[in-house]
Amino acid sequence: MAEILYYKKVSCPVSKGQVEKIVDLAASFEKKICGITEVSIVSENIIKKLNKKFRGKDKVTDVLSFSLRKGGIVAGPFFGELYICYPQIVRQAKEFGVSVNEEFSRMLVHGLLHLADHDHQKKAESDKMFKLQEKIITVAKKNRVIKI
Repeated sequence: MAEILYYKKVSCPVSKGQVEKIVDLAASFEKKICGITEVSIVSENIIKKLNKKFRGKDKVTDVLSFSLRKGGIVAGPFFGELYICYPQIVRQAKEFGVSVNEEFSRMLVHGLLHLADHDHQKKAESDKMFKLQEKIITVAKKNRVIKI
């Protein structure tokens, strides 16, 4: 079971209820998604600072995930932290020709999969992660979990 702590540091129309629905759906496909996850919606400035501090990349990104797992096991009740840059999500939605809600959901799922030990550094891992990500998004759209 996943629990969400939801913080908006910038204006964002996505509700905690919508986030919970996406997380619950993702958890039905990936059993490692469990525990308390902190989801913070942040500005470009905040995500850029976090990206530089923790990844050494001095640029804006869409989502950052920080696992609170130790050796693949949830340490206490916490699963991890996600930081989503809402202004970047809006830009990407336009670039990819999808709704902002769909792109937000996609990046939320992407971050959750990272917390569940999925990665996209090697082709085989990348193929597996993105296939699962898009399967979750497809089901979310079909079941109208994502408002389009």
